[in-house]
Amino acid sequence: MAEQLSPLGAAWKPGRHNVTGAAPGVVLTETRPGSIVQVAAWPGDEKAVIDAIRAVAGLKLPDGAGGGIATEHKAAFGFAPGKFMVVTQVEGIEAELLKAIPITVGTVTGLSHGRTALRVSGPKAEWVLAKLYAIDFALPAFPLHAGRSTMHHDVFTQIQRTGADQFDLYVFRSFARSFWTTLCHAAEEVGYEVR
Repeated sequence: MAEQLSPLGAAWKPGRHNVTGAAPGVVLTETRPGSIVQVAAWPGDEKAVIDAIRAVAGLKLPDGAGGGIATEHKAAFGFAPGKFMVVTQVEGIEAELLKAIPITVGTVTGLSHGRTALRVSGPKAEWVLAKLYAIDFALPAFPLHAGRSTMHHDVFTQIQRTGADQFDLYVFRSFARSFWTTLCHAAEEVGYEVR
């Protein structure tokens, strides 16, 4: 399969920007996972869906919305009651989940073609994201591996904390370039590096 072109286009400007010290406040990257899949359980079937995600992706999700799990190459998180995002570096997870989750239990929707995955990391990641979203990014309020759904103006975003100072964001591909520009502007105050 041919590599998908980045929707960031000319807005992608690698290097350091507004960095006055030895290190930037944040590092911004586009992660380009192989699969981004949304899974929704019918009411009462959440456990069956969580078990299917564990069997297919090898990720043990905690029960309940907002919980998650992440490794270096894959992640999953609940972002609403009975709704989960599964992200892996492997293509084809959607087909495997479709086999494991019958329509009587839930739905599986491939989002790889319609979402852009961005990562914000570094000591000022919480600070930069708090400028854009009306949620608390502090570790006690947004624990490691947890996920949230929110919006910046009209840009719907699903966010997972994948490290103590690292967040993965999933935005609609059609808004990616505009959102990336906004993210870079928000990071100017602390200095940022695009990798």
